[in-house]
Amino acid sequence: MSAEYFQRLIRCLDHEGAEEAREVVRRRQQATGAAAERSGTTLLGLAIRDEVGGFGGRVAVTFGKRDRRVDLPWSRLGAGTPVIVCEENVNDPTGWRGVVTDRDRSTITIALLESPESTNDRPTYCVDVSSDEVARQRQRDALRKASAAERGRLAVLKRRLLGEEPPVFSERRIWVPLTLLDSSQCAAVDLALSAEDVAIIHGPPGTGKTTTVVELIRQAIRRGEKVLACAPSNLAVDNLLERLLAFGERALRIGHPARVMPALREQTLDILVESHPSLKLAREWTKEAFALRRQAGRYVRTAPVAGARRDLRAEARKLLDDARQMETGLVNHLLDSATVICATLTGLNDDILGDRQFDLVVIDEAAQSTEPTCWIPLLRSRRLVLAGDHCQLPPTVLSQDARREGFHTSLMEKLVARLGATVSQRLTTQYRMHEQIMRFSSDEFYESSLIAAESVREHLLADLPEMIASPLTECAVRFFDTAGSGCEEQSEAGGSSLQNQGEADYVARQVAELLAAGVKPTEIAVITPYAAQARLLRDLIASQGVEVDTVDGFQGREKEAIVISLVRSNSKGEVGFLADTRRTNVALTRARRKLIVFGDSSTLANHEFYLRLLDYFEREDVYGTVWELGAE
Repeated sequence: MSAEYFQRLIRCLDHEGAEEAREVVRRRQQATGAAAERSGTTLLGLAIRDEVGGFGGRVAVTFGKRDRRVDLPWSRLGAGTPVIVCEENVNDPTGWRGVVTDRDRSTITIALLESPESTNDRPTYCVDVSSDEVARQRQRDALRKASAAERGRLAVLKRRLLGEEPPVFSERRIWVPLTLLDSSQCAAVDLALSAEDVAIIHGPPGTGKTTTVVELIRQAIRRGEKVLACAPSNLAVDNLLERLLAFGERALRIGHPARVMPALREQTLDILVESHPSLKLAREWTKEAFALRRQAGRYVRTAPVAGARRDLRAEARKLLDDARQMETGLVNHLLDSATVICATLTGLNDDILGDRQFDLVVIDEAAQSTEPTCWIPLLRSRRLVLAGDHCQLPPTVLSQDARREGFHTSLMEKLVARLGATVSQRLTTQYRMHEQIMRFSSDEFYESSLIAAESVREHLLADLPEMIASPLTECAVRFFDTAGSGCEEQSEAGGSSLQNQGEADYVARQVAELLAAGVKPTEIAVITPYAAQARLLRDLIASQGVEVDTVDGFQGREKEAIVISLVRSNSKGEVGFLADTRRTNVALTRARRKLIVFGDSSTLANHEFYLRLLDYFEREDVYGTVWELGAE
C-alpha cells in the first residue's frame, strides 16, 4: 500500500513540474512588453547597473530599465523570489538562475552564481519567476527514501502517518509556561509535548499560533531536545526565527541569505561561516593553493628540478584539503552549537546537515504545503508537530491531473480528517479582530468555537489616535451591494482573469474616505480574489500608498482596515473559484478594526455559502448598497 501511495505523490510532483514549465512558456508566448510585465512575474528591457561580490561567493547584479528615468513596474519579484535572468533577443533559453536580494523603485538586485555575459555591445535582459527544480528533486528523493524505509524510526512514523498504526502519546508531564498563554494554547503545547509520533496545532486566524509554536519549541529545548523548525515560506521561517532570537534561544537559519529578512541575515549559516575568523585563514590557504597550481603549470626556459611540479601540486592539494576540512569543521560546530535550526521545507540540504537527526520537527503553516515537502524534514524526525489552518487556503497546485489525485490536500488536512481530536488541538481565543468581523467565520468554519479576546472584542478605527469619529470609523463591518448598479464583471483584455470596473471605482472612493477619516495608508489594504481586479485597483489607488493584492497574496497578513472586492456579477449567477470558500475565509479575517465588502448579491446568493454571508450582513444590520455612496 505505502509503495503505491508514494508513487502517486511522485507522479503528482511530475505533473506539477510539467505544468509549471508549460505555464512559463504560455506566459512568454501570450504576453509581450507591458502586458507581460502587468502579470507581475516578469521584468523586461533591463540593463546591468552594478555588479559586486555577494553572499557566499555569489555575484550581486543590480538591474534597472535602460532609460534610467523609468521606474520598474509593480511586480511580485521581491526579496527571496527565485528567478531566471535571460538576455533578450538571444535564442539561448537557459539563462542564469538566481534569487532576488533587494528591490526599490528603479532597480532590482539578484544574487547569481556567475555574472551574465554577453557578446552584444548594449545587451538587455528579462527577469522571470522561476520554478525551483532543486527543491522538486529533494522532494522526490525524500519520497523514495520514505517509501523504501522498512525499519527504524522513519518506518514507524510512516506507518502511523499513513494510518497503518495508531499514533502513540506518552503520559503528560508537568511543565510551566515560559510566556503568558491562554487555556487553548496551553492545551495545544501539552498535547504536542506528549505526542510520541505526531500532533497538530490548529490555529484559526488571529489565535496566536506562532506564539504557541514558539512556546512548544522552547519547552522542547528545556527538555534537552534538538529541534528543527520549518515552514513552506521564507517569511514564515523568519517569523519563527525572529521570535526565538528575541527570547535568547540559540537559533540558526539555514538557507540563501538573500531569502532572509535583512535584520536576520547575520543568523544565517552562510554569513556566520563567511564572517568567522577561521574562514579567513582557509581562504588564504585556498588562494595560496591556486597560486601553487599556476606556478606548477607555468612554462620555464630551463628544465625544473625532477619532481618539483609534482611537489607543488601535492602541496596545493593539501592546502585545499585543509581549507575544506576547516570550513566543514566550522559548519559542523555552528550546527551542533544551535539548539534549534530553522529552514524552509525544501531548503534542507543533505550536504550541509549530513545525517543529523532531530528529536522534534515542527512544521508551521503546514496546511499551505503539499505533502511531499513535509517528507523532507520527516526523514530526520523522531516526532512531528504540524501547525496551521486547513480551513484557509490549501497548497497552490497548477496541474489538474495532480489535483484529481488529491495533490492539493495537505498532510495536515489528511490527518485532521482521519484522526481529528485524537492528534489535534484547536486554538480558540483570537487576538486580531473585532468580534463582529470574527463571528461569521467562527460560525461557518470553526463550529462557533472562537472567542474574541477582551483587548480586541470591541476595538474600532475610531479608537485609534487622530481618527475622525464618523459612521465609517465607529462600526466594524459594512457590506455594499452592487446589484443593479451596472457594475458588471468583464474578462481582462488579453487575459483570462476577471475585473469589474464599476466595483473598482466604488472601492477606490471608499479607500479615499478611509484616508480622509485619518486612517494611515499603511494600515489599509484592498484585496480581491482576481489578479485582473488587483491590477485595475492598483492603477486606481496605488499612488495613495495603499497596499493592493490578491487574497492568495495576502494570506497570513493583517491590517487595521480591509476592503474586499468580490468582482463576480453576471446574469448566470456564476461565482467561479469563489466557490472555494476557504479563499473567502482568508479575505474576511484579515481586518483588525474595519471590514468593508463589495459584491453583487444577485450573483452571490446563488451559492449557499454566500447566501449565508448575506444573511449575516442583514442580521448584523451592516447591509447597504452602493447607492448610499452617492452618484458617480
